Amino acid sequence: MEPKELINQTIYNYSNYHNPSLARLLKIAGYGTVEWEGAGALIKDIEGREYIDCAGGYGVFSLGHAHPEVVEAVKKQLDRLPLSSKLFFNAPLGELAKLLAEITPGDLQFSFFCNSGAEAVEGAIKIARLSTGKPKIISAINSFHGKTFGALSATGREVFKEGFEPLLPQVEHIPFGDAEALAKVINRDDTAAVILEPIQGEGGIVVPPPQYWLQVRELCDEYGVLLIADEVQTGLGRTGKMFAVEHFGVVPDILTLAKALGGGVMPIGAFIATPVVWECFKKHPLIHTTTFGGGEAACVAAITTIKIILRDSLPQRAYHLGEYLLSQLKSISKDAPEIIKEVRGKGLMIGVELTKEAYGGAVIYQMAKQGVTAGYTLNNPKVIRFEPPLIITKEQLDRVIEVFHNSILGVRELFSQDAGGEMVND
Repeated sequence: MEPKELINQTIYNYSNYHNPSLARLLKIAGYGTVEWEGAGALIKDIEGREYIDCAGGYGVFSLGHAHPEVVEAVKKQLDRLPLSSKLFFNAPLGELAKLLAEITPGDLQFSFFCNSGAEAVEGAIKIARLSTGKPKIISAINSFHGKTFGALSATGREVFKEGFEPLLPQVEHIPFGDAEALAKVINRDDTAAVILEPIQGEGGIVVPPPQYWLQVRELCDEYGVLLIADEVQTGLGRTGKMFAVEHFGVVPDILTLAKALGGGVMPIGAFIATPVVWECFKKHPLIHTTTFGGGEAACVAAITTIKIILRDSLPQRAYHLGEYLLSQLKSISKDAPEIIKEVRGKGLMIGVELTKEAYGGAVIYQMAKQGVTAGYTLNNPKVIRFEPPLIITKEQLDRVIEVFHNSILGVRELFSQDAGGEMVND
């Protein structure tokens, strides 16, 4: 099938058999083609056009696309035993659990493996309720924890909940970064856990005040409440530390992972808890299970991924490249204050908040035309995120910065013409 024919057929299939609205959105955003190959920080479409990937699968492709070591490790496991029968001991699962206990902060020790971030959050909520015997979960407004029922209940944006209520009872949402707001609702009698992202991802790459996580930890300790750190997007080096909570000097009771854990090759998620929390699971070894989670191929991908991250010092690389990218984007923002409101983030998790929502789609479209992918944050479409692979080169990053600058200038010109020569901010 010729490339154009396959593109048209794929769009037709999306429109008629998968998700018509998504098909329209992809075309409007400038992604109306079929991705075909990937290597490192590059994606190639079926017609041979190359794109520097700055969306990064929203945190999945920390090692880039098709990392050869991860691919090779998975291929070897596929030839031997792709999936666990669940009847025998699973050596890769045991090795991965040990490795996570070694690299996670504090006394986090026991891991459960699943297939996604939402599943990891579901398990974290379950074990928190079972461990404490209490029902209430506190989360943050504008947070994102997934779209399965328990995870959606914790997610802090109402638009995703409409039509699905009633969700989990006794889930309360408070402003992110406001410890005083948490102090007003947390209590010893019925609060099981507080679940927070160290840095809000889909909320718009929102970095909390420096003392916030320490204050949250203190409140949880005071009231006998568990602290869940949702590191699905921030974990494994993305923010310049192996785990984002390390920026704030805090150890959670439960930590969730996914996205980057599979090395951009296999889907895998996990939640890790302390021995005290895990005690409740010891009463029944099958109280929380999954058919596909923890399969050999997925665990081998995760083991290889973690070893590469440690060997190649990717958190440190993310820190230094992130500092450079942040400074360059801030410099661009000074030239276009009518378009760019703020630049913020840590490591290679950076958000550029625009002054109008309409600018976001236009900038992303302009970037795609020039060979750079980007996306906006789900809860705040005004924010364009930069989450490139941690292995991106300095030269590629410079090209990204150039394309972004060109796109900002192009959008300024476009909207100035539409407004009769005047930029209008919201």
